[in-house]
Amino acid sequence: MTSSLGLPRGTNILVALGAATLTAIGISSIRGILAPVLLTLILTICANPVRTGLLKRGVPGGIATGSVILVVFGLLAGFTYTLILATAQFVAMLPNYQKQFEQIGASIGAWLTSLGVGPDQVQAVEKGLTPSNLGHVISGLLGSVVSITGALVIILTMMILMAADAAYAHTILHQLGTRNPNLVSAVTDYASNVRRYMVVTTVLGVVQGALNSIALYILGVPAALLWGLLAFLCSFIPNIGYFFALIPPVVFGFLVGGWPTVIAVIVVYGIINAVVQSIIQPRVVGHAVSLSQTITFFSVLFWAVVIGPIGAILAIPLTLLGKTILVDSDPDAHWWRPALGPTTETRDLQKAEEAEAKHERKDRREAKKHPPSSGEPAPADAA
Repeated sequence: MTSSLGLPRGTNILVALGAATLTAIGISSIRGILAPVLLTLILTICANPVRTGLLKRGVPGGIATGSVILVVFGLLAGFTYTLILATAQFVAMLPNYQKQFEQIGASIGAWLTSLGVGPDQVQAVEKGLTPSNLGHVISGLLGSVVSITGALVIILTMMILMAADAAYAHTILHQLGTRNPNLVSAVTDYASNVRRYMVVTTVLGVVQGALNSIALYILGVPAALLWGLLAFLCSFIPNIGYFFALIPPVVFGFLVGGWPTVIAVIVVYGIINAVVQSIIQPRVVGHAVSLSQTITFFSVLFWAVVIGPIGAILAIPLTLLGKTILVDSDPDAHWWRPALGPTTETRDLQKAEEAEAKHERKDRREAKKHPPSSGEPAPADAA
């Protein structure tokens, strides 16, 4: 089988994969400036309706743009430094539990000795399991977060410029629509879907963080409010953000209450996460994020590797952007949509197939309960 260029299909696939790999490497090489720009783009898309609403109320354009910039930048700075504060307090609280760490190290050492591990290896493990060593590991993560805050200057500058350019967005889209209406429609839908996803994620993240804080307070875990804020921030990272938010309360839950508290924290976090992110969020977001769970998880890993921590937070919007450019804007590529995630048509077809299968099972059961007499012909579906 050959393509329209006369090349074998396998060659086209390999060329496309090679081009995608080179593109990813190129993006990664400029992550220091590209990540803040992409973050600013998503924030500008989300904040643009606020600016439009202020203009409709007669607020001057400059004041409307400036107000949105200040609010969004303040929220972004607050979220970033909350994450830094949570990490720093986690490190600062560890030395208060020196005795507990010594007991844990002794227990692990005894267990390793019973397995036949040599005394040198056991001693190395016991020395490594100390608050100071664990604090160094967490501090390394803190350093990566600080690198995000260093991009706030780029974000602020780009936010001012993008917000100013957004005043011409409607006119530009109208001009482009005369040549490529499919692209304009795809971009418009993308902006609407991203805003819906980010708003829903923010609201549900607040609910998730509040419920986690209340549960941790009841369980007696130290700094419950701080870990609730961390859960809110990590709710923007699909699938794996839950595990990052779970680590601090599990550690301190074990230090203050042992395994019963750890199990209780895991169960509570699991239930809240399952209800909010696995049941409520998909139903509310719906068509806005028509990506399969596999692609969603892979996108988090991919964008985190390519552009760093910001990529994990923006994994869904960036993947939807790629889908908009490569699939949604090209009518000839629309047939790929079901492969990327369940569309409304896919869900309807699945429901119809399940209903048909249920009806067939019911007919077979009825046929077994009431078999035809010897003188009657057997029904076609019971044959």
